[in-house]
Amino acid sequence: MTEPGKNQVAHRHWILIAAMLAMFMAAIEVTIVATAMPTIVAELGGFSQFGWVFSIYLLTQAVSVPIYGRLADLWGRKRVFFIGTALFLIGSVLCGFATSMAWLILFRAFQGLGAGAIMPLTATIIADVYEPEERAGIQGWLSSVWGISAIVGPLSGAWIVQHFNWALIFWVNVPIGIISMLMLARWFPESRNEQGQKLNLTGSGLLMLTITALLAALLQAESLGYWVIVLLAIAVLSGIALLRHEKRSAEPLFPLAIWQSRTIVAGNAGNLVIGAAMMGISAFLPTWIQGVNGGTPLQAGSALAMMSIGWPLASTLSGRLMLRTSYRFTAQLGSLLLITGTALLLTLNSNSGILHAGVSAFVIGTGMGMTSTTFLIAVQNSAEFHIRGICTASIMFSRMLGSALGTAVMGAVLNYNLMIRLPEHSDPVQQLMSHTQREALTQGSLGEMVTEIAASLHWVFAVSVAIAICSLLIARMIPAQKPARSEA
Repeated sequence: MTEPGKNQVAHRHWILIAAMLAMFMAAIEVTIVATAMPTIVAELGGFSQFGWVFSIYLLTQAVSVPIYGRLADLWGRKRVFFIGTALFLIGSVLCGFATSMAWLILFRAFQGLGAGAIMPLTATIIADVYEPEERAGIQGWLSSVWGISAIVGPLSGAWIVQHFNWALIFWVNVPIGIISMLMLARWFPESRNEQGQKLNLTGSGLLMLTITALLAALLQAESLGYWVIVLLAIAVLSGIALLRHEKRSAEPLFPLAIWQSRTIVAGNAGNLVIGAAMMGISAFLPTWIQGVNGGTPLQAGSALAMMSIGWPLASTLSGRLMLRTSYRFTAQLGSLLLITGTALLLTLNSNSGILHAGVSAFVIGTGMGMTSTTFLIAVQNSAEFHIRGICTASIMFSRMLGSALGTAVMGAVLNYNLMIRLPEHSDPVQQLMSHTQREALTQGSLGEMVTEIAASLHWVFAVSVAIAICSLLIARMIPAQKPARSEA
């Protein structure tokens, strides 16, 4: 495959803006939908299916990410980006027309199939038009999109559902996506595969079966019961079949070069860990603030926003730090910040204020921003052009898989502790988070529940610390060198 000469690519700033618009579209989707879901459920009904609105989107997105990454290397970045974005926009429009929760879940699945192309393809496009030593700095701009979306999403979602029909939250992305596609059509020079390779359909099918069974088991473990064992067995068997097929295939879905590169393996392992550690704060810090401290959803959201602020700031800093030190030093520094932030969560108590939680979230955000950016840039700079798409996609997929694993493991730790500590209470966390149920509790019962739930959450935070320590060990695997033009 021929790589377009980066120095010959004109209007790179317009390509960057187009990529940022696409990333913003995908990033804001999560926060804006979460804000509007209570209103949607009130109109459509089907509260028992509430979790599937989010799970099915994550599931189809994760399944499709590696497929899009490989297709981008075979068919070209622009064509595959257009296909994925078009699917995402069509799914968004259909979501707004949903008349029941079942239809909304179906359309969200379709939307997720398109979303799997947006994040890895935008990162790959930027890597194609910027030199290795430039990518670290540019990544800071891309990461800032997540910080902005974390603030704009909830605010705009609340404003829309208050003044307009909830369908608009799905439709606001349509003009953004169209503008991004038009800009890339105008200014991004397409690159094509000159080797005439084909997509490994058998490998793709086995990969989709493995990922679907694994994530479905992890995301819906509580509701599926013993069916989880069946899904895990399917995931293991199809995974073994995938490995055997990849070894025999002339055109493997994941090229052998990925597994032979220590940097790429480390980048994927690092993002798996980051995704898992991230859930320790995203899923369980709001539980602490609202359940243990008796705070409001706004206070919980404000604390989480500190992580979204720290992430892009650290990402920008890491780009400059890499150029002056090395990949390894920057990743290790980020890992130490991540360890420090998760350790601060262990110092929370029932009297801790929102500031304590916010500071912890900010430190965790800086650690994640620094490590994730460093791992991504190191992988992109070490990957040859003809496999850069699948390498970038593998990074995104590893983080999604880590998030699912982290949610399942930490949720299991919390539930086990609650079962041991509060066996006579049914769903004690919900009782504390519900204002009505909390007020109905006696002072003694409330004090006991707060104490035991706090102790249970401390075990969850301890698992986050252990996961963060793993990131420090993985950081030692990447090169102790600066981004250099010779790495292109």
